Amino acid sequence: MLRLLLFVFLIVCIPVCTIAQELQQGFDALETGKYAKAKLFFENVLRDYPQHRTARLCYGRAIGLLGDSTNALSLFIKLKQEYPNDFEIKLNYAEALLWDKQFIQAEVFYEKLIIENSQSFPAVLGYANTLSNLKKYEQALNTVAAALKIQKGNPNAMVSRKYIRLGYANTMAQEKKYADAIALLKENLIDFPNDKDTQLTIANIGLMSNDLVQAQKAYIALAVDAKDSIISLNGLALVAHKRSKEKKALCIATDAKNRVARFKQDSILYVSTQARYIQALLWNQKYKSAKIATDQLQSFYPQDIAIPSLRATRGMYRGNFKTSLQHYEQILEQDTTSFDGNLGISNAYRALGDDMKSYEYAFKTLQQYPKQPDAEKLIKVLKKSHTPFVEEKTALTFDNGDNEAIAVHLKAEVPISTNAKTMVQYDYRTTKNTMTKFEASSHDFWLGSEYKFSGRTSLQAKIGVNSTQGFTTDYTAIIARATLSLKPWRLQTLNFGYTRELQNFNADLLNREIIMNNYILTYNLGTTINLGWFTQLIHTSQTDTNSRNLLFTSLYYTMHKKPVIKGGVNFQYITFDKQVPTIYFSPDQFKLGELFLEVLSDKSKDWYYHLSAALGQQFVEEDPATSTFRTEAKLGHHFSERFDAYIYGKYSNIASATAAGFEFGEVGFRLKWYFLSTPVFDKKIEALRQD
Repeated sequence: MLRLLLFVFLIVCIPVCTIAQELQQGFDALETGKYAKAKLFFENVLRDYPQHRTARLCYGRAIGLLGDSTNALSLFIKLKQEYPNDFEIKLNYAEALLWDKQFIQAEVFYEKLIIENSQSFPAVLGYANTLSNLKKYEQALNTVAAALKIQKGNPNAMVSRKYIRLGYANTMAQEKKYADAIALLKENLIDFPNDKDTQLTIANIGLMSNDLVQAQKAYIALAVDAKDSIISLNGLALVAHKRSKEKKALCIATDAKNRVARFKQDSILYVSTQARYIQALLWNQKYKSAKIATDQLQSFYPQDIAIPSLRATRGMYRGNFKTSLQHYEQILEQDTTSFDGNLGISNAYRALGDDMKSYEYAFKTLQQYPKQPDAEKLIKVLKKSHTPFVEEKTALTFDNGDNEAIAVHLKAEVPISTNAKTMVQYDYRTTKNTMTKFEASSHDFWLGSEYKFSGRTSLQAKIGVNSTQGFTTDYTAIIARATLSLKPWRLQTLNFGYTRELQNFNADLLNREIIMNNYILTYNLGTTINLGWFTQLIHTSQTDTNSRNLLFTSLYYTMHKKPVIKGGVNFQYITFDKQVPTIYFSPDQFKLGELFLEVLSDKSKDWYYHLSAALGQQFVEEDPATSTFRTEAKLGHHFSERFDAYIYGKYSNIASATAAGFEFGEVGFRLKWYFLSTPVFDKKIEALRQD
C-alpha cells in the first residue's frame, strides 16, 4: 500500500511542482512587459496542460496587454464561469473589461469587487482607472487616494493619479478653468518633479489661455536632455510666434532643426521639428524656402501626414485656397479624425466663400475634439458674420467756409442665408452756413440686398428715395448704389460700381438738386511680400451738365502685422469738364501727392484703435503748390459679444476733400448692436452639428 501511494505521488505531485517552477519564466516576462514572449511561453504550456488555471489566466493577460482585448475577455469569461468564487479571476475579468473599453460594465463590476473586498489594492486601483476613463475625475482622485492608503507610495497608483490629474486638467481647460487646471498639474510636479507630460500640458494650457509666460516657463523646464531640449525649442518657437516675434521664432526653430539632425531615426521628433521650422519660414513669408524644406522632408518621410498639412498651410498663406483644399482632403483621406485636416479644410472653405462647408468641418472638428477652442472660435466668428445687426452713426462736420452739418446714419442688416442678406437704411443730414444762414436737410430711405454667388463673385444693390428740404425748394429723387465684386486672380480684387447720389455737402448744394451718377472701377493687388497697390477710377456725370474724372492710386507696404503698420505713397488726379468755382470745387486739373502712415490694432480685442496721417503737396491748376495734411483717429471698445462702439475724429486741408474750402473736420461715433444672438437660419446651421 505504501509503495502504491508513493507511486501516485511521483506521478501527480512531482510534475505539478515542476510546472510551477517552469511558470516563473512566463511570470517574469509578464512583470517586465515582455508580453509577446509571455504569450508564446504560456501558449506552449497550454499545449501540454490546456486546463491549467494559472497558465490560462497568464495567457489571457498577455494577449490582453498586447491589444487583443476581445479574445482576452472571452477567456476570462470562461474562467469566471469555471471558478465563480475565484477573486483573482474576477480581478482579471474586470481589467479585461477596461482593455475592451467597456467602461460602464467595468464600473459596475469593480463596485461589486470592492464590496466583496474593500482592501483589495488591485480592485480599488482598477476602479479608479475605470472612473478616470469615464471622466469622473473627482471621484477617480478620491478612489486612487484610497488605493494609496492601502499601499502607500505604490508606483502604479502614483502613475494612475498622475494621468487622472492630466485628464482632469484637460477637462478643466476645455471649460476655461485655467487656474484650477494649472493648480492641479502642479500637484503632479510634487509627485514627479519636472514630469514631461505635465510640463507639456501646462504649456498647452498656457497657449490656450494666452498665458504665454506660463507656457514659456513650462517649455524651458523641459530642456533636461538632448531630445527634450529640441521639444522645448519647438514650443518656444511657437510662443515667440504667438507674441508676433516672427524673426525670433525662426531663429529658435532653426536651432532646433540643427539639433534634430542626429535624431533622424526618431521619426516623431524629427518630423515635428522640421515641421515647426517650415512653419516658422511661413510666418516670416519665406515661401520658397518653405517649399524646398517641405520637399526635402518628403524625400525622407514621403507618407507622413505632416507633408500635405505643411503644403496646405503654405497655400493658405499665399492665397492658394483651392490648392490648400486639395491637400486638406488628402489628409482626411488618410485620417478622418485629423485635427489639422478638419479645422484646416474648414478655414479653406471659409476663405473660398463656402461658409456652410466651413461650418460642417468645424463641427466635425468638435466631434473629434470636444470644446476645442480654435474650432469654437471659428464657429463663433462665422455665426457673428451671419447674425442680424443694427448700426447707428452720428457725425458733426465743419469747414472753413462756415459750413456745419450733422449727419445720422441708421442701418439694419439681416443675413437670410450664408450667401444672401437684406438691408434697410435711413440717412439724415442737416446742414447750414453760419454766415449766409442758409439751411437745408435731406432724408434718404434705402432698401437693399447682397448675394454672394461664390467666394469670388458677389453683388450688392440698394435703391432709395431722397427727400430734400432746401431753403428755396423741396424735391424728391431716386438714389441707388450697386457694386459687383470679383476676385479674378489670387490676392486680387476688382469692383465695378455705380452710385446715384446728391451733392449734399452744404446747404447751397442741397438746394441746387445736383444729382451725380458715379461709375466706379476699383482694383486692389496684394502680394506675398507685403506690398500692395490700390487704384480707383471714377467718372461722374452730373445733372448740371458738368462731369468729373477722378484717379486715386496708392502703393503701400506693410511693415508690421500686430498691430498692422503700413505706409506708402498716394497720388490723386481730378479734372472737371466745366469750372464753376463759385458753386463747388471744380478745377480743370487737381493733383495731389502724399506720404502716409497707418496703424491698425486687432479689432477682435476688447479695445481697438486706428490711427493714420499723411503729408503731401497739392497742385490746383496753375496755382503754386501748397502743403497738405490729413489725419484720422478712431478708438473703439467691445462692451459685449453683441455690442461695440467707437468714437472718431478726422481733419484734412486737401482741397478735394470739401466742396467749399480747404479745411475740413469731422467728429462722431458709431454704435453697432447684434439684436439677435444667432443667425435667423441657425437651425439649419446647427443641423450640421448633428450630422
